[in-house]
This record gives sequence, structure tokens and C-alpha cells, in this order.
Amino acid sequence: MHTSVHLLATAPDQLLPARELMAFTLASHIILVPLGVALPLITLVMHYRGLRHKDATALLLARRWSAVMAVQFAVGVVTGTVLSFEFGLLWPGMMGRWGDVFGIGFGVEAWAFFLEAVLIAIYLYGWRRLKPRTHFLLGLPLPAAALLGAFGILAANSWMNTPRGFSLDAGGKPVDVNIWKAIFTPMFGPQYWHFVVAMLLTAGYMVAGVYAVGRLRGRRDRYHRLGFAVPFTIAAVVTPVQFVLGDSIARSVFHKQPVKFAAMEIVWKTDTRVPEYLFGRLHTDGSISGGIRVPLLDSFLAGFSADTEVVGLTSVPADQRPTAVQATIAHWAFDIMVLIGSALVLLALWYGLVWLRHRRLPDSKWFYRSAACAGPGAVVAVECGWVATEVGRQPWIVYQNMRVAEAVTSTHSTALWTMFGLVIVVYLFIFGSLLAVLLKLRTRWRLADAQQATGRTADDPETDSPYGPRAAVPAGDGSGVASSRSDRP
Repeated sequence: MHTSVHLLATAPDQLLPARELMAFTLASHIILVPLGVALPLITLVMHYRGLRHKDATALLLARRWSAVMAVQFAVGVVTGTVLSFEFGLLWPGMMGRWGDVFGIGFGVEAWAFFLEAVLIAIYLYGWRRLKPRTHFLLGLPLPAAALLGAFGILAANSWMNTPRGFSLDAGGKPVDVNIWKAIFTPMFGPQYWHFVVAMLLTAGYMVAGVYAVGRLRGRRDRYHRLGFAVPFTIAAVVTPVQFVLGDSIARSVFHKQPVKFAAMEIVWKTDTRVPEYLFGRLHTDGSISGGIRVPLLDSFLAGFSADTEVVGLTSVPADQRPTAVQATIAHWAFDIMVLIGSALVLLALWYGLVWLRHRRLPDSKWFYRSAACAGPGAVVAVECGWVATEVGRQPWIVYQNMRVAEAVTSTHSTALWTMFGLVIVVYLFIFGSLLAVLLKLRTRWRLADAQQATGRTADDPETDSPYGPRAAVPAGDGSGVASSRSDRP
């Protein structure tokens, strides 16, 4: 019997549904994370531009983005809370033994969620009700609150990858916990900055993509030019930085988690002058089929020398490393992430060259088609990054200290599969509702723009300046009042 088949046969029945449920909810939540972490900063950049240049278009964009920010934050709180509960419900073995060591990260994230909710409410309420400068200054803590939430979650995850800050007693229980060492583990810095820049990059391309599609459909007004240029410029500037950070974190994995690195690069035996495989499939006997083989490249990328020794999967027993299937999954996820990142670098260079030479946006339809695809592509890259991180760590839930099978709940597998099905239905409803709300906002904004373009007066406050008194509400049967209230940002 192959080792991987034996490991699957001896795993608890509830392990597969628990992992699938966690993977689904995490993958769903990640779709919202870039906007939650980075959209406040992008919105404030546009807000600042509007105030500095007395630009009504920029202020209108910032105001509308703040509405989107609030809607996605509300949904993100729901999906993020589900994940927090799942740690305790699906993995009680880990939380029961290790919660005192790394649980501080979840506490920080919870406080950040509350703080960000209050700040978003104040920022939304401040349009037209506060002085422009005061309103902007009250919005400045928003990006810091978003980064604080990312700090908490990345502290917990980096600890799971490189656990530190504790000792084990005779019974194997953690004692003498050092909170600072548990937070600032060897992988925390590389993971945190790689993640934060990825969120900024992804959110920038996602927002810009909306206006790229508008341009492709013939909307070439200043509203769409500005809505595209600001977020795309932010994303284009940080894209090369992310490429460097990605190389740095891969090198950190090489030194701190060599077996995970071996899985991500499908290296079977420890050796020097190791080739790099672009895609390809690892088999249980160590052979590799498919893919593109580049001689010496893996050793060179790991240590800048073809003589660099790369640790292989067989350096540890079979029950302490990913299976051949898991290694292949991690490898493909890593390669897809790098491929998308490389394409985004080329797109950013295209944009930068045109701007430096002509001081204008590109005119090519292929550029805007690529820009429209950049947002979804960046989301796929983020998903692949988490897949490589989590699958490459298998079979450990706490690296080299606790296996996933030891942490899983004892709940019957049938109940977990039923829960998984219900979660899918609920999440389809949640994300469907999110899409419906965003489409409703788009329709309302387009109607307001059309009314303003034709010179007609509308009850919708979108036609007003973001600051100053509101337009007069017509007297009558009360319908005007109801309309005014429903249209508040």
C-alpha cells in the first residue's frame, strides 16, 4: 500500500469534511479581504486629492467608494466571524492546547474589527455633516485599523508555521508562554508585509478594473479616467515591490520550513544543482511527470548558487511531510501565483512606460482588457498563496508540534458534511445579496449621473456637493422625505 493511501486510510472520518469546510469558508472570506484591508487607504487617497485640488469628481468617487467599503465590510465581518468560530468548533484539539499561546492574535483581530466598524460609521456619517478637513482627519485611522486586523490574523498564522514563545512540560503541554515571541515569530515579518502589499495590489486592480470595463464600453469621461488612474497607479507602484517581497518570503520558507519549500518545488531528495519544475506532477515514487524542467534553477533561486543544497521531502519520515498529491497542489498553487504576479509586473511596466513617455493613460484596448482581468487575477493569486501556505505545511496544523488529525473535532462526519452543505447555501445567499446591493448602488449612481448630465434636478443627493447644505427637500405627502433618507450614503 502506498504511503499516501495508508495515511488517508488511518485518518479520522471527520478530517476530510472539517478540512473542506474550513477551506471553503476561508477561500470565500479571502475574496473580501483585499477591499477590507486596502480600500480605506485607496479611498482616502482619492479623498485627499479631491480636497487638495477642490475636485468634485474625486470627492464623488471617494464618497461612493466609502459606501462600497461599508457594504463589503459588513459581509466581511460575517464571514470572518464564521472562521473564528470554526477554529474552536472544527479544531478543538489545537485551540484547547495552544490557544493560550497564539490566541492573542484573534483577540487583536476582534478589537480591530470593532474599531474599524466605528470608524467606518463615522466616516460615512461625516459626508456633508462635518467640515471637510475634520471629516478627512477622522478617516485617517481607518487604514491603521485595517492593518491592525491583518496584524492579528497574520500573527496567528505565522505562529502556526513557525511556533515560538513557549516551553513544553513533561506532559507535552505548553508552559512559560512569552507573548512577544509568540507574536513576532521568524515568519511573521515576511508573511505580514507580503500579505499587506498583496492586499493593496489586489484592491487597486479590483477597483481600477471596474473603470477599465467602463472605458472599454465607451465611457471616457473624467469620472472614469480618474476612477481608473488613482487605484491602478497605486497597484502598479507596489507590484514590483510585491515581486521582491515574494522572493524574500520564499527564501524565508527555504530556511525556516525546508520541507514546505520542498513541497512547493516538488523536490524529492536532498541534493545540490536541483532543477526547477514549472508545474508538473509529483508521484509517490519521487518521479515527476509533465511540466517544464529548467536545470539548476531551483538551487540558484534558493541560494544564488547552483551548488546550494535543497532539502527534499524524503529528509523526514512519510508521516511528517505532505503527500505527493498535497505537494503537487502546493506546487501548482505556488507556480500560478508566481505566473500571475509576473504578468502583473509586465502590466505595471506597460502602464509606467506609457506614463513616463507621454504623461497620459494608455490608449490600447488590450491594455484595458488586461487591466480588467488584473483584479480577478490578483484575487486568484491571493487564493493560491494561501493554498501554498496551508497545504505545504501538511500534515501539521502547528508545524512540527501537532498534526491536523490530532486537532480535528470528534463530531460525526455526517454532521460535518451536512453543515458544509448548509454553509454553501448560506454563503451563496450572502454573496448574492452583496452582488445585488452593489448592482443597486451602481444603478442609482448611473441614474444620478445621467440626470446631472441632462441638467435636470434630482431628489437624489448624489447631485449635490459632498460638503455643504443639502438640496431642499420638496414638501408634500412625505415621499420626498422618505426618498432623501433612503438615499443617504
